[in-house]
Amino acid sequence: MNPESGTISIPHRPPFLFVDEIVELTSDRIVATKRAEPEADYFKGHYPGNPMMPGVLICESVFQAGAILMMHRVGDAASGGTVPVLTRIREAKFKHIVRPGQTLTLEAVFEEELGGAYYMTGRVTVEGKRVLRVSFVCMTVEESPREERR
Repeated sequence: MNPESGTISIPHRPPFLFVDEIVELTSDRIVATKRAEPEADYFKGHYPGNPMMPGVLICESVFQAGAILMMHRVGDAASGGTVPVLTRIREAKFKHIVRPGQTLTLEAVFEEELGGAYYMTGRVTVEGKRVLRVSFVCMTVEESPREERR
């Protein structure tokens, strides 16, 4: 599955789409990938001479995967006119650095839903090594009119 094929229900698009491919998608779990492109602008200024992917973008990658999982659970019919948003981040723990050219494996697991809030646990690995573990929550909000989003 390719997130740019229109089969996903999140509004993100390049250059701010951080999911390249969906490897597995069930009602409780998503596994996806994101390649840390060596040409990405953030590598030019984030620790020049020792480039590493910013932690906030690693988090964003797994949050986007989680948003895809949430929208898959909700279903397109039930989500009409809404978009997923991140509402809480807890216990982010980083273990390894991501370098240019490496591929992140993103995993988000659904934990529970309370009042429209989807609680998830995210994990990011590179070459089998854990990079990040984080707990987070997503909800849906009303979508703004298309002309405002450009």
